[in-house]
Formats: sequence, C-alpha cells, structure tokens
Amino acid sequence: MITYLIIIVVLALLFDFINGFHDTANAIATSISTRALSPRVAIIMAASLNFIGAVVSSKVAKTVGGSIADPSKIENGVEIVIAALLAAIIWNLLTWYLSIPSSSSHTLLGALAGAVIAGAGFHSVNWSGFTQIIIILILSPIIAFGLGFVIMALIKYIIILSGNTSRSKLNRIFRGLQVVSAGLLSYSHGGNDAQKAMGIIVFGLVAADMQDTLDVPLWVKLAAALAMGLGTSIGGWRIIKTISGKIVKIEPINGFASDLTSSLVIQFSTHVGKPLSTTHVISSAIIGTGSVMRFHDVQWGTVGRMLITWVITIPISIVLSYLIYSVLFNLF
Repeated sequence: MITYLIIIVVLALLFDFINGFHDTANAIATSISTRALSPRVAIIMAASLNFIGAVVSSKVAKTVGGSIADPSKIENGVEIVIAALLAAIIWNLLTWYLSIPSSSSHTLLGALAGAVIAGAGFHSVNWSGFTQIIIILILSPIIAFGLGFVIMALIKYIIILSGNTSRSKLNRIFRGLQVVSAGLLSYSHGGNDAQKAMGIIVFGLVAADMQDTLDVPLWVKLAAALAMGLGTSIGGWRIIKTISGKIVKIEPINGFASDLTSSLVIQFSTHVGKPLSTTHVISSAIIGTGSVMRFHDVQWGTVGRMLITWVITIPISIVLSYLIYSVLFNLF
C-alpha cells in the first residue's frame, strides 16, 4: 500500500508539473504576444504567482477529492487513482506534442470517472457531483466569452468617449495594465489548477485509510504548488504560439481585457470551490474580446479545432483510464 501511495504522489506531482507548462502557458501567452512582458520575465512571474495561488486555498481540492466518488467507500481507490493519473498524463502529453490547448481539468476529471467505473463499478460514481462539475466546465467558457465581449466593448466605448485614439499611446498604457492583469491571471490559475492534483492525492490518502477527511495536508499543498511552479518555469511554447496568435491577433487592449476576464471568472470559481478549465476560460475570453475588435479576424478554423478537442477530451479520458485500469489491475 505504501508503495502505491508513493506512486500516486509521484504521478500527481508529475501531472501538476506537466500542467504547469501545459496550461500555465495560456496564462502568459497574451502578455508575451503583445510584448508587455519578455518570455523570461513572464515565466518567472507566472511560476512565482502560481506557487502563491496554489497554497492559499483548498476548496477546489476538496471538490475534486470527494465529488466524483467517495474514496472512503472504495476498497481499491489507490489503484483507481494510479490509473486515472496515468491516463491524464498520457493525454496531456499527447495534446501538448500536437500543440492543442486541451484542458487538463477535463482530462483529470474524466480519467478519474473512468477509473472508478473500471475499478468499482458504474454505481460507484457520484453522478450528481460529476454532472455538477461538467455543468461548470461547460458554462465557464460561455461566461468568459460573454464577459470578455462586454468588458472589451466597455473599454472601447470609454476610449472613444475620451477622444484618446492614439494607437501608440493606448498600447503603452495597456501594456502596463497587462502586466498587472497577467499577474492576477497567473495567481488565479495556481489557485484553481494546482488544487486538482492536491485533490487527487487526498483521494488516495483517504482511500488508503491514511486520513479520514478531505482536508489537504500542508505538505501536499507545498509539493503540488512547487511542482506546478517548476512546470511553469519550463514553459509551454507550443501552446503559447496557438493561444497568442492563431486564435486572433492580440493587441495590448484586448490582451488586457482577456486577462482580466479570465482572472475574474477563475477567481470566482476558486472562491466557491468549483474546478474549471483554465484553458477553456482563457481561450474563450480571447475569442470574446477579439470579436469586439475584429470579428472577421478571429481564426474560426483554429477555434473549431479547439472545440473538437474540448468535446472529445472527457470521453477519451474516461475510456483511456478504464482501459489502463483493466490492463494493470484486472489482467495482472
């Protein structure tokens, strides 16, 4: 059992590390694209603020650890977590290699559900809790798109009223503001995404009777935060290129608006303890703000490819983790 727990911790931290360069790239893509921050400074800032955001709260971790299944009622919960993490890591690496901004959240939550089905049966999944999470995952990008559209429209209206339409002056002002918004987004990202790995580790600890509650131990917080911070420092340049230029041309104005929108949506979700896809939220905010600037310049082909990936991620993760569990623990 101890060996399995060590494997869980290692895999969860590896997942968090991959998440750092897979998803955190999204948080700094716009500020790098507009040259508000150099890549080096952006990565250092994102790594630091991701670490801080990760250790501040644990509400999302408790949701992830207990909403999909009750680990205290599953005899083989440790094996289930191992299969789920392996599936999530495989899919994350594949989409990273293909430069597709897939969601680590969709991947992990789908993989956990699939592993529970394989290891404990269909009835062991808390479908009410799982459905609530899916609803949040679906609604949050829609909210980000709408809020981004509104915020960008308001900024554009204020600029017109002020009569200050000098592009060079506006770019200078909003580059400065974007440094702040990018920092807030990095902090928000750490507060939501790092907690998913914490929740998985806690799931394993409860399943192994190492603790009775879903409270996150300090060592788990620090380890997950450090893993994500290190992953961020590596940088996900493949996905940065997709987010920063292939969706829509990003300028300091809509870069600031999309960062602000994303951080507001993510921070609110973290405050109420709900996991969401930071990838989807950030991408949708960019699309929403970009639609106000130049609707026809949005690369809808890229958006369509991303949507397809978003839709198939959870089903693929469920099937993949089911197969991994079946091969590792049912056949051998």
